[in-house]
Amino acid sequence: MNAFNYNLPVNLYFGRGVFNTAGEITKAYGKKALVVTGLSSTKKTGLLDRLCKLLIEAGVDYVIFDRVPQNPLTTTVYEGVDLLEKTDCDVVFGLGGGSVMDTAKAIAFSALNKGELSDYIYGIEQGKDALPVILAPTTAGTGSEGNCFSVLTNPETKDKKSLKTPAIFPKASLIDADLMVTMPKSVIASTVFDALSHNIEAYIAVRSTPMTDMMALEGIRLIIDNAKKVYEDPSHLEAWDKIVFASTLGGMVICQAGVGAPHALEHPVSGLKDAVHGEGLAALLPAIMEETYPHLPWKFEELTKVLGGDESKEIGNLLRRFLESIHLNKSLTDLGVKEEDIPWLADNSIKTMKANLDNNARVFNKEEIRGIYKRCL
Repeated sequence: MNAFNYNLPVNLYFGRGVFNTAGEITKAYGKKALVVTGLSSTKKTGLLDRLCKLLIEAGVDYVIFDRVPQNPLTTTVYEGVDLLEKTDCDVVFGLGGGSVMDTAKAIAFSALNKGELSDYIYGIEQGKDALPVILAPTTAGTGSEGNCFSVLTNPETKDKKSLKTPAIFPKASLIDADLMVTMPKSVIASTVFDALSHNIEAYIAVRSTPMTDMMALEGIRLIIDNAKKVYEDPSHLEAWDKIVFASTLGGMVICQAGVGAPHALEHPVSGLKDAVHGEGLAALLPAIMEETYPHLPWKFEELTKVLGGDESKEIGNLLRRFLESIHLNKSLTDLGVKEEDIPWLADNSIKTMKANLDNNARVFNKEEIRGIYKRCL
């Protein structure tokens, strides 16, 4: 067993009803909150109004920043920082899916670290501090509530890449299955598959550890057993309890072990085409796993069993069968990718995601990456 380190400084509040503590928890970290949310969903569901009421009851003032798109931009972050500074907010609350949570983290970071955000993303500049962040996920997919990543797209270059720094670990995350039941089925499918991909990629990662292996396998098992239940009946709270736990596990394991080739190839797709991230993964993951399994046979044997199969060579079809069960069968063509896009996608994958490519059990060269993209059209 190789030596490893495990450190995750996030206070996770888990269970139905914990969202009701949002006001009191936020009060421990600041007097005025910048509430970061998406364009419309938390307004339609009433969750935003609930949060505002909880903050006021706890004596916390707030300002709402509701400009976050499905693939947040570095410019989105700048807009949020501008509002935060004009209104003297001292704590950031992210209410929404992964895009919202990532934006909230990046706003909290950029408020104390000036300059071009892309310089921090690429490691040209280093930042140490951030304003305190509280998160309440309303989708079960990215696991952003349990890690120190913020995935952003530069609108000029189309580079989609993570800001990774311990400064943006949330101070507290409220993981409440009650917040999941209003999701449309298409969002359920795409976000749950993102969570599955996180756990799978971390399990077969070069940087995996016995700790992350244990957590990732449990996350995979919980998703396989419960995804169809929540897809067919979004009010199934017992199944949601398991799915939100699996999603958080996925965020935790990628924080330690990282992701691999599927995310490395998907980020350029959603960066260029503004595609739904989970749909991009659905188009790519089965083929990449079929290309990878011979290079890590013992782990793929275990993974295959958890997915309900017998032999590692079944891995691609097992994943496709799972995608069929939640109506998420996608190709890159469905997402707007054309064959003439492939050279840029391959180059951008290597430019922005090389560390993740190198973290895959099989490391693909540029021609192999182009071949995977072409196969997945």
